[in-house]
Amino acid sequence: MPAQPPTPSRRPWPRAVLFDLDDTLWPIAPVILQAEQTLFAWLANNAPRVAERFTIDSLRQARLELLASRPEFQLDLGALRRAGLLAAFEQAGEDVAKVELAMVEFFAARNAVTPYDDVLPGLLRLKKRVLLGAVTNGNADLQTIGLAHHFQASVSAPRFGRAKPDPAIFHAACEALGVAAQEAVYVGDDLILDVQGAQRAGLRGVWMNRTASRRHLEEGVQPDAMVANFDELLAWLGQEYD
Repeated sequence: MPAQPPTPSRRPWPRAVLFDLDDTLWPIAPVILQAEQTLFAWLANNAPRVAERFTIDSLRQARLELLASRPEFQLDLGALRRAGLLAAFEQAGEDVAKVELAMVEFFAARNAVTPYDDVLPGLLRLKKRVLLGAVTNGNADLQTIGLAHHFQASVSAPRFGRAKPDPAIFHAACEALGVAAQEAVYVGDDLILDVQGAQRAGLRGVWMNRTASRRHLEEGVQPDAMVANFDELLAWLGQEYD
């Protein structure tokens, strides 16, 4: 009987899987829209001179102009919003002490996210096999959202001081988990910030492509895998790793 060819050996499972948050674990655009409406309603009741002088759109435009003149705010969009509100309160002659109350209102609404249906079951399955981490450029608060207990480490650009795609923020998350970059997989929706950023930091980069986009062809980025949900992510891990 002829000898059978050896079965190709698969690499051992990664020790950690790390995730982007906004638009990977939940949709963020409708949440921000609702948070801005909630904030403006609060302004109308508590800082009426601001609400009379500005609209949601004009406040947004003022933030964009501020960001253009001070690009360092790209690292912390919460700080940008706070600075924009402070300027608006000053221009309207409103009590600037209320700005922090306004930010509390905004952040509460900003963290009122609804994870995609596959996220919680997927996290529960994954955490049986690997360490879980998060790396985000945003201001999502996993504790407020109610998912913090699933993650052994979470690194955000506003607190860390460096943002994706800088390799340093990926390395910081791996260090917090006690794993090497080569032992980790990173999953995110942004081809440049998430996939390419992770790959250049030494992790494998998986594109969470929930919309069946072909944008990777335009961007010239080759993810290690493309998945539409957690079921496909788990299937890929099962096929790719021993």
